[in-house]
Amino acid sequence: MSDNGAPIGLFDSGFGGLTVARAVTDQLPNEDIVYLGDTARAPYGPRPLSEVRQFALESLDYLVEQDVKALVIACNSASSAVLRDARERYDVPVIEVILPAARRAAKATRNGRIGVICTLATATSGSYDDALAAVPDVDVFTSACPQFVDYVERGITSGPEIVTLAREYLAPLQAADVDTLILGCTHYPLLTGALGYVLGDDVTMVSSAEESAKEVFTTLTDLGLVRAEPRPVSRRFLTTGSPAMFEGIGRRLMGGFVEGVEQVLPATLRA
Repeated sequence: MSDNGAPIGLFDSGFGGLTVARAVTDQLPNEDIVYLGDTARAPYGPRPLSEVRQFALESLDYLVEQDVKALVIACNSASSAVLRDARERYDVPVIEVILPAARRAAKATRNGRIGVICTLATATSGSYDDALAAVPDVDVFTSACPQFVDYVERGITSGPEIVTLAREYLAPLQAADVDTLILGCTHYPLLTGALGYVLGDDVTMVSSAEESAKEVFTTLTDLGLVRAEPRPVSRRFLTTGSPAMFEGIGRRLMGGFVEGVEQVLPATLRA
């Protein structure tokens, strides 16, 4: 079993997983974390799932080399592509973002009509349909929202452009009368203002980032791997792309949470 003093490893194709990292540190403030964003090959959303799988496993392998006590796949596209492989491949607990969000949505819905907004890769994979398939009397309606990630990473999370785009993406889900919406990309919690404005108060939003962080808390607690005593913590931020760009966007999205970014080159990127 892993050492409870080891860090938690978090992986995303880019920046959206920072919402998971921050939620994890809010719930487990005494834990060290190592976050790896594969920004050199992002975004994953438009890529074929086979390619997403290859890139994700290379990055997860790198995090395991850092002696982490748990892996968090803080990316819906990557979770869709590698979850089963990852759980068979690694000896540490693997937490992802899809099943926790699906479970929460199934409990939250009142009319059994659940909407999912996500990247093209996640939509193509049918991961949320699969996760909710065994839930009786539930229908799933999915809308791919490919432009949201670009807007978030440019720091545009409000204003008329975002509201117009949200109306376009959400229209089919509103027509389907969904009462619960899964934010099936870890960038999307940064858009809850605009999404809530368009949807109104009667639709419950479920954040895959927040639910994943709760799952991390539960998993580490059950395994006796939580560091409970207050202590100075280490938070390492790694990127396969430009550290300066990562820190700039990370700070724009998360304030002072992101600092001291390092560049690393997993697997094939080392060549």
